[in-house]
Amino acid sequence: MTQKGLIKKTLAAAGMENCNPGNLPTPMDALGSHKDDPPMEEKWNYRAIVGMLLYLATNTRVNISYAVSQLGRFGSNPKQVHTKAVKQLLRYLKKTEDKGMILNPKDTFNLELYCDADYCGLHNSKDAKNPAAARSRSGYAILLGGCPVIWKSSLQKCTTLCTLEAEYVALSNALKLFLPLKRLLQEILWETKSPVLQGANLHATIYEDNQGCYLLATNHQVTNRTRYLLARYHWFWEAHEAGEFAIVKCPTDKMWADFLTKMLPRDKFEVNRKALLGW
Repeated sequence: MTQKGLIKKTLAAAGMENCNPGNLPTPMDALGSHKDDPPMEEKWNYRAIVGMLLYLATNTRVNISYAVSQLGRFGSNPKQVHTKAVKQLLRYLKKTEDKGMILNPKDTFNLELYCDADYCGLHNSKDAKNPAAARSRSGYAILLGGCPVIWKSSLQKCTTLCTLEAEYVALSNALKLFLPLKRLLQEILWETKSPVLQGANLHATIYEDNQGCYLLATNHQVTNRTRYLLARYHWFWEAHEAGEFAIVKCPTDKMWADFLTKMLPRDKFEVNRKALLGW
C-alpha cells in the first residue's frame, strides 16, 4: 500500500521536488515551541503541508507518525526550527516515496497491541517552567494477523510522575480502543457464515516492555506507592482476569511501538520500521 501521488503533491506544495533525500524523518531531539526562534519565512502554508503529512501518516506510513504528531502541535505559530523539521521529513519522504506498507498476513488470526511511552520526553526541549515540559508521550500499534490496522503517537493528557505511571497510562488508554475492537471482531467471527472462521476464537495479546508496568497490570497488586493509580487506570483488571487478553513481557528491542514515542537512531528506527511496514 503506497501513496506516491500524495507524497509528490506534498513535495511540490513545499517546492521541494528536487530536494536531497534524507535518512531520518525528524531530529533526534524532541521539538519544543521555541518562542525566541524567528517566525517561519517560507511561502508555503505550514498547516496545509502538515495536514497532507497527517493524512499520509494515518493511512500507510506508521514510521512518520511521531514526526507528524510533533509538527502538528505548532500550526498556530510555526517557527523556523519547525519548518526545518518539516523539510527534514519531506527529504525522508523523497528518499522513500515509492515505499508504503507491505501487508503479509500470518497464518494465525491474532490481535496484538504494542504499547510504549516516553517519560517526560519534552523536558530538554521546553522551558522548565512550562507545565508542558513535564508531559510524556504515548505510542501504540494494533496488529491483526500481523498487519498494522491502527496506530497512534500523541502526548498524554495528564502529567505523570514516573516512568511506571507513564507506561501504565499509555497501556490503560490504549486498551480503551483495543478491548472494544477485540469484542467487535470476536462477534464478527461468531456470526460469520464462513466454515473456516465460524466459531473461531480471537487471541488477543498485549506486549509490554516495562517491568513495573507489566507486574502491576498482571499481578493486580496495589501498594502505597501505586494506589493513586487505582481509580482511573485499573479499570481493565476485570477483563484481564476474565481471560479476554494476555499481557506478555517483551524486551525493549522487540517493542515495535518504540519509534512512535521518540526518535531512534537510524539502525533501531529501521528495525522498528521493518517489523511494522515490512521494508
